[in-house]
Amino acid sequence: MKKKVNKKTLVEPVAKKRPWYRRLGSWIWGKRWWVMILIVAVLGGIFIFGGDENKRAEYSLVNISRGDLRQVVTATGEIQPVNTVNVGSQVSGTIDNLYVDFNSTVKKGDILLTIEPSVLQATVDEANASLISAKSQRDYAKNEYERNKMLYADGFISRAEMEQSETTYQQAEQSVKRMQSQYERAVTNLGYATITSPVDGTVISRKVDVGQTVAASFQTPDLFEIAEDLTKMQIETSVSEADIGVIKDGQPVTFTVDAYPTETFEGVVRQIRLSPTITSNVVVYTVVIDVDNTDLRLKPGMTAFVTIIISEKENVWKAPNAAFLVRTFNGVADESVINGATPKTHLMLMRDENIVVVPYQKGLSTATETEIVSDEIQIGDKIITGRVGAKTMSSGNQMRMGNPMGGPRR
Repeated sequence: MKKKVNKKTLVEPVAKKRPWYRRLGSWIWGKRWWVMILIVAVLGGIFIFGGDENKRAEYSLVNISRGDLRQVVTATGEIQPVNTVNVGSQVSGTIDNLYVDFNSTVKKGDILLTIEPSVLQATVDEANASLISAKSQRDYAKNEYERNKMLYADGFISRAEMEQSETTYQQAEQSVKRMQSQYERAVTNLGYATITSPVDGTVISRKVDVGQTVAASFQTPDLFEIAEDLTKMQIETSVSEADIGVIKDGQPVTFTVDAYPTETFEGVVRQIRLSPTITSNVVVYTVVIDVDNTDLRLKPGMTAFVTIIISEKENVWKAPNAAFLVRTFNGVADESVINGATPKTHLMLMRDENIVVVPYQKGLSTATETEIVSDEIQIGDKIITGRVGAKTMSSGNQMRMGNPMGGPRR
């Protein structure tokens, strides 16, 4: 006998399971009131707590801070001794002996080197022989003239013969003077074979060696370079014509050198030279800075990265230069708030979520920041430079203005 099969039992296991998103939709529909309440609460929170941020987001703001400002001019220059003497030779010859070397300390009159003197000594001997011969001829001419004067007085010779002997004597006398001068010149040149230091100082350069020939025919060759006092140095730096107007004698200077990268040295402006030079089509002037080098750490030839301090102010209100590029307040705030104010004399501020306009003046300016002189600035104020997405100044005008503050470049 066959067993009866239940059809429902066979159909249920093959039924398909509903997708997850349908089940989620069914759950949300069943809980729809709670979901609606949650959405309303979130939107209300955004409206209550996020409204101020949305209001702020409508404007471009720049922070006002309080701090120090320093207006400077930067440049580079070479450290040099204040006074350097080049020692040369007035005579030609071969270097016989050297008595100093690099970094030697010398006193005025110390022997630096000698030139082989044989040729110069021969010239002295020749000039001396010529001088002795000239003196002999002069003595003979003098005696001849004295005799002829007596003979002429007694009428034994003519006046012409007496005058001829007088002329011969005078020429012999001049010849002696000429030979005397040549002899003294030869002796002086022999003395130049011994070269001495003209000043007290330190030898910073030696350009000759023993055995080298010195030729002084057309110009005096440089043999040594002597720095008078290495404890007092100077920096010669070039400053462009755009910045030279703010530099004055006596201004403080700080500088660094690569040899001591973590240290800052000090100096003072001593001289602004009036002779301009043109470098890459830019007119520059030489500014001389005095430097104390008592510890002898600074060496001649070092490159100094100079900062000339023009002016300094402490604890002032300041803002980035971009905050002062605003051309108009129109379209940023209501006319009742602006009340005829212009960006030249007033700042538009965001204060406690309100827009206010306060008068101000520009003070000390640097390449990045400008001092704000105003008694109405408060902590937390921000400068409004425009609405988000609105143009307060065209890029072309910005480029033409260059540095908006007109201050020295850093």
